[in-house]
Amino acid sequence: MQRRNLLKAIAAVAASASLFTSLAARADDKVIKVGTISGPDAQIWQVVQKVAKREGLNVKVIEFNDYVQPNAALDAGDLDANSFQHQPYLDSQIKQRGYKIVNAGLTYISPLGVYSKKLKSLKDLPQGAKVAVPNDPSNENRALLLLQSQGVIKLKAGAGTNGNNATALDVADNPKKVKLVELDAAQLPRTLADVDVAAINTNFALAAGLQPTKDAIALEDVHSPYANLIAVRAKDKDQPWVKKLVAAYQSEDVRQFLKSEFKGSVVPSF
Repeated sequence: MQRRNLLKAIAAVAASASLFTSLAARADDKVIKVGTISGPDAQIWQVVQKVAKREGLNVKVIEFNDYVQPNAALDAGDLDANSFQHQPYLDSQIKQRGYKIVNAGLTYISPLGVYSKKLKSLKDLPQGAKVAVPNDPSNENRALLLLQSQGVIKLKAGAGTNGNNATALDVADNPKKVKLVELDAAQLPRTLADVDVAAINTNFALAAGLQPTKDAIALEDVHSPYANLIAVRAKDKDQPWVKKLVAAYQSEDVRQFLKSEFKGSVVPSF
C-alpha cells in the first residue's frame, strides 16, 4: 500500500514538472510584435531579429508607413513594442492622446549638424556671424539646443525643453551677437556660401553630398533628446522580454550594421 502511494506521489510530481516545462516553453515561444517604419528602420530590425533569436526571443516586425499608427497600435495592445520615434515626439503623443507608453532604451540618432564652408570650428565664429537654422518649430528647436550646447547662445530658462519649442526670441545670451537666419530646412545646404554656418538635418546634408560625421563642425550628441528609442506600454517595462529586446538592439552586431550600412547618417545611441 505504501509502495502504491509512493508511486502515485512520484507520478504527480512528474506530471507537475511536465506541465511547468510545457508552460515555460510556451512562454519562451511568445512572439514579440514590434512596429516600425518601412525603410531603414525595418532594415535594422531584420538584424535585431537575428540577434534576438539567438537569445531565445522571437520577434515579428510589423511595418507602418506613417508616424501615427505605431503608437496607437502599441497602446491598444496590438503591438508589444515600437521603434521609430524620439522622446519629444513620444512626449507630444502622450500629451495629446493620453498613451501610457514609456521609453525602454535608445537606438540611434540621425544627427542634426552644423556645417560651414568658411570655418573649421564654432569657436572661430566672428562677431555678428550669420547662422542659418531651420524655420520649422521642431528643427529650429533642435538647432538652437545644439548651438547652446556649443556655447554659441544661451536660451531662456525652460525654453527648448518639455515640449516648449524655442525660437530666436528665446535667446537670452548671445555673446558674439550672431544673427540667426531662419530658412526652410531643405534650402539650408544652398545657403552655405552666403552664411558663416548652417544647422542642417541629416537627410538634406546627405543630399548635398555632406557626411555628418566627417563634414559637420558640430553634431548633436548621440544621447540627445532626439535620439530614437524603443517604446513599450508602461505596464510591460519591467518584463524580462523587454530587457532582452533592448539588449538585442543594443548589440555589437547592430552597432556594426549601423556603421557600415549608413556611413554616419545613422549613429548608434548606445
